[in-house]
Amino acid sequence: MTTPTAQSLNVLGQTLKMHASTGSATPGPAFALVHGIGMSHRYLARLQNLLSVTADTYSLDLPGFGPNPRPGRTLSVEEHAAILVQVLLDAGVTRCVLVGHSMGTQIVAEAALQAPELVAGVVLIGPVVDRRRRSVLRQALALAHDSLREAPSANLIVFTDYLRTGIRWYLRELKPMMTYPLEDTMPGMKCPVLVLRGSRDPVARKEWCRELADMSPAGQFKEIEGHPHVVQHSAPAAVAELIRTFTRSITSRADAQ
Repeated sequence: MTTPTAQSLNVLGQTLKMHASTGSATPGPAFALVHGIGMSHRYLARLQNLLSVTADTYSLDLPGFGPNPRPGRTLSVEEHAAILVQVLLDAGVTRCVLVGHSMGTQIVAEAALQAPELVAGVVLIGPVVDRRRRSVLRQALALAHDSLREAPSANLIVFTDYLRTGIRWYLRELKPMMTYPLEDTMPGMKCPVLVLRGSRDPVARKEWCRELADMSPAGQFKEIEGHPHVVQHSAPAAVAELIRTFTRSITSRADAQ
């Protein structure tokens, strides 16, 4: 495990922060972790610590979130994805597995479409927004339900990050999240996709997650029993092991070609 170093960056005209755990001697793709709406790298920290044992790992605080200044306009999912790609290229990453949670799943999926030569695989944890439940009210109710299932440590991070983000920026970024059709990106994925959820996640339901995996040319679905939406915080070891197994399958497939 490598202690992350934080660096403020200005990329494509936007300010963000990167938390990098580098220096791994193990060959293979790096990992890049992307948070959901209203959040920051903090609820990905446990997962980053575990993944950094075997590979260079990067986690971002996207523009407007965490400690970053709010942009003067709404940023689309496509713009966030372009920023993610440029950050990784500037860091010297040549091949990576992108790991997104909640709204972060939209960003990493879009990044894979924009830069297929960079992205070896994509992991979608608790993906949004279910096409059958694409309304703000239904999403709000699901999140409220989920908060009753999360550990106190997860809720503390979530609620304090929401306060840091602020209601104005949260609402501005809510529209891009609600309207981005994640299901439409899956058939065009040129890399393997792992769709992952906690079995008690009321936000990313099983039917929706299976559908996304089935729509991807090389998709698979996994579920971690007994955990809610922020499964990467409540079950980081199980999530890390599934991601490592997924990554090994990618590298084995590449070696065989």
